[in-house]
Amino acid sequence: MSVLSEILATKRDEVTLLHRPQTRSLLRSQALDAAPTRDFAEALRRPDGNLAVIAEFKRRSPSKGDLALHLDPHNVATEYAKGGASAMSVLTDAAFFGGRIDDLQAAREVVEIPVLRKDFTIDEVQIYETRAIGADALLLILAALSDDALVIDLQELAWSLGLAVLVEAHTPEEIERGVRLGAQILGVNARDLKTFAEDLEGAAAMAAAIPTGTIAVAESSIRSQADAEAMASAGFDAVLVGEALIRSDDPAAFVSAMASIGVGKRNTSS
Repeated sequence: MSVLSEILATKRDEVTLLHRPQTRSLLRSQALDAAPTRDFAEALRRPDGNLAVIAEFKRRSPSKGDLALHLDPHNVATEYAKGGASAMSVLTDAAFFGGRIDDLQAAREVVEIPVLRKDFTIDEVQIYETRAIGADALLLILAALSDDALVIDLQELAWSLGLAVLVEAHTPEEIERGVRLGAQILGVNARDLKTFAEDLEGAAAMAAAIPTGTIAVAESSIRSQADAEAMASAGFDAVLVGEALIRSDDPAAFVSAMASIGVGKRNTSS
C-alpha cells in the first residue's frame, strides 16, 4: 500500500466521525456564520510581477520524519509575514504530519495574510470544517480524488462558502484534468505522492500546460533561492515552501529573497 493510500484510509475514518449528525450540523452552522475570508487568490497575484510565497508551517512529514515538533505557530507566522510572504499554508493532518487545527488558528490570529489549510480533503463535511476553523483556502489533491463530479462538487461548495481552492496536480494528465474541471488556482507538486520521489525539473516543464488566466503554484522540493528562481522563470506565479523554511535559521530573510524574484512569462498558447 502506498503512503497516499494509507493516508486516505485514515482520512476516511476521520470523515466518518465528522459525519455524526450533531458534529456535521455544528460544523455547517459554524461555517455559515464564520467571519469573512481573506482573499487567497488575490494575494497570489502580485502587482509588482514578483513571485508570491506561500510559506508553510509543518511539524513532520512521512518522507522526512520529524522536522520541528515543538515549533510555535505564532512565532513562525510572524517571521513569515515579516519576510513578505503572500500567504501561509498550515498542515492540519495529525496522523502523518503531526498537524493540528490549533496550529492554523494560532498562525492566522497573528498575521493578516490568508491561510491555506493543507490536508487531504475528500468529503464535503471537511469543507464545512475548514471554513468553521477559520481557514481562507483549502487543498484538493487530484491524485486522491478520482471522481470528477466529486472534485466539482467540493470546489463549488468551497467557493460558495468564500474559500479559495488550490487544486494540486502531479502529472501532465492531472494538469489537463484540473483545467477541464475549472481550477482557478492550479498547483504542480514535484513530489510523487506514491513513491515520494522528487522531480523539480519535470515540474517546471509542466508550467506551460497551465493557462495564463489560471494562477500557477509550484509545490514541494524548493529548497533554495535558485530553486525558486527556476520555478519563477518557468512562469509559476507562486511557490509553496515548507521544509526549507522550517529548517532555515532565518526564515524571514529566506522568504524575502524568494519574494524579490520576478516571474517569467509562461510559454503557453492558452
